[in-house]
Amino acid sequence: MILRSLFLAFAFVSSALAADAMLLKDDFSSPQLASRRASRGEWKFADHAATCTQDDELYKKHANHGPILFYDLAYTDATLSFSYRADSAVKNLVFTCNGAEGHVFRLVTGTAGTGVRAFPADAKDHKSIALANETSQVLQPGQWVPVKVTLRGPKATVKIGDFEKTYEHASLARAKTNLSIGYSFGTLSVKDVVVTP
Repeated sequence: MILRSLFLAFAFVSSALAADAMLLKDDFSSPQLASRRASRGEWKFADHAATCTQDDELYKKHANHGPILFYDLAYTDATLSFSYRADSAVKNLVFTCNGAEGHVFRLVTGTAGTGVRAFPADAKDHKSIALANETSQVLQPGQWVPVKVTLRGPKATVKIGDFEKTYEHASLARAKTNLSIGYSFGTLSVKDVVVTP
């Protein structure tokens, strides 16, 4: 009986600590979340997902940038995860971690493959460096695809579905101020956005 009580107490404390450690959880149960900014399109929130269909006029107005979800939060090392479902018209999905000076890390999954990029703070015009172009890992329309990016110091481990690989660049260790999930063309749904330290 004592062991059972101790186990239950430990499970409760572990669960409470895990909840406190979470930096962000968006299950889209509400159209409003203090740290979320949904823009460049009419985002709809239903069935614990955010869904948007690109408006071509807005796309042109925003210099050929499609709908986007921004999350404002401070982090350096973190695990960031979400799932996406794209229709067959979606051309690419763009996941970005930004710092005070601009982009830090970017993952672009499209019909031709997945590009992984770092943005050195001292680069002229803040140009990116390609860490990889994974031609075997393409956008997967019609199904929910889990994405997880773990940033630890200069390393980024990317997991998309069954694909997993680690990349390294010194600039990835910089402090971040937000993250975003955007895309171009068609209709995209996003669910289960979670960030843990």
